[in-house]
Amino acid sequence: MDSKIHAFMKTPLAILTLAFASFFAAGPAAAERADRTKPMNVEADAMRYDDANQTSVFTGRVVVTKGTIVIRGSRITVKQDPDGFQSGVVTSEPGKPAFFRQKRDGVDEYMEGEAETIEYDGRADRVKFIGRAEMRRLRGGAVADETSGAVITYNNATDQFSVDGAPGGATPANPGGRVRATIAPRGGASTPAAPASAPAAQLRPSTIFGGERR
Repeated sequence: MDSKIHAFMKTPLAILTLAFASFFAAGPAAAERADRTKPMNVEADAMRYDDANQTSVFTGRVVVTKGTIVIRGSRITVKQDPDGFQSGVVTSEPGKPAFFRQKRDGVDEYMEGEAETIEYDGRADRVKFIGRAEMRRLRGGAVADETSGAVITYNNATDQFSVDGAPGGATPANPGGRVRATIAPRGGASTPAAPASAPAAQLRPSTIFGGERR
């Protein structure tokens, strides 16, 4: 039996809500807490600053670092609210998706994702990947879990995320436009391999879907 579970959403425009935290079942670690207090450093080809609105627009091979956070894209608009919380909207270069990466607190794990547009909300501690979105959890430098869809919203504070599929936005890599997820087995006591002659285990459908009981 394959060591990974491949889940494909069958309902158009459905939302895969992994509120039960199967994607993070290794522990309750959240995003690196110290990142919220670190300064945001930006490199770009050009910058436009609006002091009245506390908004900066960076364009051209933009690279942002904020603690363990790394963001890359063609353009980013950064805004700071009166309380000092920073937010940003990142757009991709032609043929190259925008990128976001952040360490998880207290463990050797990183969350990273790519999309046509990325929205980062420092106050809500939330990241939203929009358009051909992909998100991965790396453990010890290796990809442990990954998911893809039209829109992925990841809440750092609660370690929950949702994924929207879009059949109308199908791509050659995903003709059906459906949500896709690969979830690796968690560490711990290993499960003995089943005999070759044993029938494959059948996955039981969850009684919880989209936060509501069926």
